[in-house]
Amino acid sequence: MQTSMPLLREKRFGPLFVTQFLNAFNDNFFRTAMVILVIYGVYSDPAKEASFSALAQALFILPFFLFSALAGQLADSRDKAMMIRVIKTAEIVIMIAGGMGLALQSIPLMLIALFAMGVHSAFFGPIKYAILPQHLKSDEVLGGTGLVEAGTYIAILAGTIVGGLVPTMWAAGGIVLVAVIGRISAGFVPQAVPAIDAPVFKMDYNLISSSIRLVNATMHIRRLFLAIISISFFWAIGTILAIQFPPLVKNVLGADEKVATLFMAIFSIGIAIGSVAVNRLLKGEVSARYSPASVIVMGLFVLDLWWAVTHWPANPGGLMTWREFIGFSHADRVLFDLLGIAIAGGMFVVPLYAFLTTTVSKTETARTVAANNIVNSGGMVAAAIILNIFIKWGVTVEDCLLLVAVSCLISAWIAYRLHRACD
Repeated sequence: MQTSMPLLREKRFGPLFVTQFLNAFNDNFFRTAMVILVIYGVYSDPAKEASFSALAQALFILPFFLFSALAGQLADSRDKAMMIRVIKTAEIVIMIAGGMGLALQSIPLMLIALFAMGVHSAFFGPIKYAILPQHLKSDEVLGGTGLVEAGTYIAILAGTIVGGLVPTMWAAGGIVLVAVIGRISAGFVPQAVPAIDAPVFKMDYNLISSSIRLVNATMHIRRLFLAIISISFFWAIGTILAIQFPPLVKNVLGADEKVATLFMAIFSIGIAIGSVAVNRLLKGEVSARYSPASVIVMGLFVLDLWWAVTHWPANPGGLMTWREFIGFSHADRVLFDLLGIAIAGGMFVVPLYAFLTTTVSKTETARTVAANNIVNSGGMVAAAIILNIFIKWGVTVEDCLLLVAVSCLISAWIAYRLHRACD
């Protein structure tokens, strides 16, 4: 990654990096502040808390399923820099609504803003990856992708920490301020118009037919099918883990909201480390050869986490503070497992994203990423729904970790097939 760090100082990459960093930061700043407020300040029922966490995750992800096809078409047919500026302007309006929801403790208003933020991110997602091959050299794309992924998870870390620690009223104003700064940075992203020889295609504004057509056009290509399915399993796994963190911390480990924030922070740090490490191992080459082993290691850490939380001693007192938790004799193993899961996850997924953007024409990258987002979001929404059903059936939050471990094995098998087919 040392060879990639200078990209941060260049106009062709730096403003985009800052813009996507602030985007990820604000998403998680708002979501964390909302979830912590509701779980620790509004609800006092474990089943309701777990269900709300799953609902919030599903509402944020659903727009990726609905709007990614349209987003991909727009990004491939228009100046991507102009699209970024329009999207970041919309974020300011959305965060004003979200800030009002936090200040008034209005769950409906917060959920509406969360859904709107999902729409915003669904349109931004294809652009942040598809613009890289236009501004970076072919041997810089993996490094640039790794920086984007590492920056995303550092931003998730920062947003999670800030959202979990600052008072609600500060969060209400902070998310609007970050949106404004993000719009300013978007103004410096260089022009990224479609290539002169790009084929002209007719826009399809029908959300259902355009999504089906886009996924079919992408998934029939074997290498893209395997990469997208592998990434989708990863994000389904990540969704289940993210949903479980707050209720797991409160109702199983007996710790307060600061510990829930610590869990999400460690997870973000780990993925950032894995994103950097895999680029060093691959030395800039776009390859999936480390992905199968990485996700198997991830599954082993998940199994150990399941064992640790199912054998967690009962806490007779109130909720532990983060200092008490860190000093607890069983906490080291849980935190180590979390870090291991995240590092292995980062090593697994980053090469697959680079694969998506480098194995198709530059005129098709946004639509390819959009097709990936549609399948990913479908998997994540399905994971949230399945988890919610399991919880209503009485399956414990900790035992749902076994579902994650099984998913890791399936993802490893698919990633191995991709490696065999393309490397």
